[in-house]
Amino acid sequence: MSTIAGKNLAAEAGVETTGGELPRPFGSATGAATVRREGRPTVLPQAAPLLTRSGWSAFLVALVLVCAVAPVLNLWVPADSPLHMSDFLVNLLGKIMCYAICALAMDLIWGYAGILSLGHGLFFALGGYVMGMYLMRQIGTDGNYGSDLPDFMVFLNWTELPWHWALSGSFLATLLLIVLVPGVVAFVFGYFSFRSRIKDVYFSIITQALVFAAMLLFFRNETGFGGNNGFTDFKRILGIPIATQEMRMTLFVLTGLVLLGCFLFARWLVRSKYGRVLVAVRDAESRVMFSGYDPVAYKLSIWTISAVMCGIAGALYVPQVGIINPSEMSPANSIEIAIWAAVGGRGTLIGPIVGAFAVSGAKSWFTATFPEIWLYFLGGLFIAVTLFLPQGIVGLARRLRRTAPDAASARKGGQA
Repeated sequence: MSTIAGKNLAAEAGVETTGGELPRPFGSATGAATVRREGRPTVLPQAAPLLTRSGWSAFLVALVLVCAVAPVLNLWVPADSPLHMSDFLVNLLGKIMCYAICALAMDLIWGYAGILSLGHGLFFALGGYVMGMYLMRQIGTDGNYGSDLPDFMVFLNWTELPWHWALSGSFLATLLLIVLVPGVVAFVFGYFSFRSRIKDVYFSIITQALVFAAMLLFFRNETGFGGNNGFTDFKRILGIPIATQEMRMTLFVLTGLVLLGCFLFARWLVRSKYGRVLVAVRDAESRVMFSGYDPVAYKLSIWTISAVMCGIAGALYVPQVGIINPSEMSPANSIEIAIWAAVGGRGTLIGPIVGAFAVSGAKSWFTATFPEIWLYFLGGLFIAVTLFLPQGIVGLARRLRRTAPDAASARKGGQA
C-alpha cells in the first residue's frame, strides 16, 4: 500500500521511481525523466515553460510601464498636463509594489505550502529597520543636535553607538543584513516550530504572538531602535539627497524591477520539482514523509525564502515613505498581508499582487474619504471573499473565462 502511495505521489510531485524503490528526485546521472511501470520505461511530459506567450507579453508590458512610461510621465511631462504622473502617485504606487512583494511571499508559503503566517509583518519591519539604520547614519551631522549619533540617541544621552549598529554605516553590509537578519530569524523560528510539528491554526497563532512580542520589544527606548518614534527625517542615500524627484523615481523603478524579479523567481520555484513537492506537502504531508521526503526541510526553506522577500520589500519601503517604527509590526499589518493573498487568489502568484493593489488602493481612498469605516470594509471584504470567492479575484476571472465559450456555444445552439 505504501509503495502505491509513493508512486502516486511521485507522479504528482515529478519524481523518479524505479521498481519498488521509494521515490527520489529527478536528476540521475543521465538526467532521464522516466518512471518504470511493469518493466517498461515511461517518459514523463516535459516541464511547461516559465510563462506562456501571453504571459511574457504581459510581463514585458509591465516592465515597459515601470522602466519607461512612468519615468517619462513623472519627470518629463509638464505638471499641468493631464498625462503628468504626480509625485504622490509615484510614492503611492511604489509603496503598493512593496506590499505586493509581501503578498507574493505570503502566497509561496500559504498558497503552495499550506503555511498561514500571521506574523510576516515582522520580517517586513526587520528589513525596514536595517535600511533605516543605514539612512540614519547617512544623516551625519545634519541632525538637530549636529552630532554623528542619531538625534534620538543624543536625546537619550547616549555617548556611542550600540553594538548592533556597528555595520550600519556600510551600504554593502546593509544589503547583506537586509537578507540575513529576516532570514536568520525566520530560520531559527521555523526550525523549532516545524521540528515540533506545529501546524495549521496553532502555527498561525504562534506567528502572531511572535510579531506582537517583537513590536513590544522595539517600542522600548533601550533597545536602540528609536522607541515608538522609530527612524525618520532621512536626508540621503549613498550620499545622494533622498527627497529629490529623480531619487524617488529611481526607488520606484527599482521596486518595480524587484517585484517583477520576485515574480519570475517564484514562478520558476513553484513550477520546479521543488514546487511540486511543496504542493504535495500542503495536500498530504504524511504521504510525503512516508514516501521518503523530509517535509520539514521543504517547509523551512520556503518559509525562510518568503521571510527574505518580505525583508527586501521592507528595505525598499522605508526610503520611499520616509519612516519606520514599531507600528509596522502590529498584528493587524500582518493580517492584512494574508488578506491581500486571499482577495487576489491563493496559489496563483499573480493573484496576491492583484489583491495587494486592489486592497491597498481601496484603503488609500477609504482612509481619505471615509476613514471611520475602513476597518469594517476590510473585514467585510475578507468575509465575502472567504464565503463567495474562495479562489479570489484571479480565480473568478479564470472561471468566467472558462465559462464564456460554453455560454457562447449555448447561445448559438439556441439560435440554431
